[in-house]
Amino acid sequence: MTGRSRVAPPPPDGALPTVSVVVPARDDAVALERCLALLTAQTLPPLEVVVVDNASVDDTAGVARRAGAVVVHEPHVGIPAAAAAGYDTARGDVVARLDADSQPGPDWVRTVAERLAADPSADAVTGVGTFTDLRAGRWACALYLGTYYASTRMALGHTALWGSSMALRRSTWWAVRDQVERRDPEVHDDLDLAFALGPRRRIVRDRRLRVGVSARSLRHARRRRLARAVRTLRLNWSVAPPWERWREHLARP
Repeated sequence: MTGRSRVAPPPPDGALPTVSVVVPARDDAVALERCLALLTAQTLPPLEVVVVDNASVDDTAGVARRAGAVVVHEPHVGIPAAAAAGYDTARGDVVARLDADSQPGPDWVRTVAERLAADPSADAVTGVGTFTDLRAGRWACALYLGTYYASTRMALGHTALWGSSMALRRSTWWAVRDQVERRDPEVHDDLDLAFALGPRRRIVRDRRLRVGVSARSLRHARRRRLARAVRTLRLNWSVAPPWERWREHLARP
């Protein structure tokens, strides 16, 4: 569901929700420095940037502090623990999420704020990307994400979230935070969070939320990523199998 018919013109800046941007990072100082520099150049500045240092041994925390970010230390290694710690800390009306290698355009924060302000029925918004280190990066990422969104929609009964470019209302996070997996590092945190949001909450995909990302997800640990996907599906399907989720989705007003 795209929800285009429900979107009103964006309100003026003073009426927009505040946005906290959470960036979980582990030993990714170089990419993080680029990401934070792009966040300082936003046409609508975020309320804060929260960098979660996930037991890094490089200068990840130092890079974050020098950029003026709030630094949260999460010693339990794994993106689920790091992302959740960042969301818990965020103070904005909206909690946005980037990865350390995400490269947002100058209007990324503004688009997040305007999209959720103009669409009150949306609980979360998710975006798209371009592989910055591949020759046909935009098309390769479109194929990668198209496959991801299509396959996960069948599993979820609704649109998934993509952790490299996404946001949700802080009130929505606090409503589901006790349902997400925090301790298991072999779970896809963004997919797990989408499961927690459930068929009765609304996630919309907005192609304006385009970020550059590296293609390391394609080059490395593909088997591990697939294993994580299977693990995430099994964990959540044990609570509600896909046919139940689709029935609930179709019954939504």
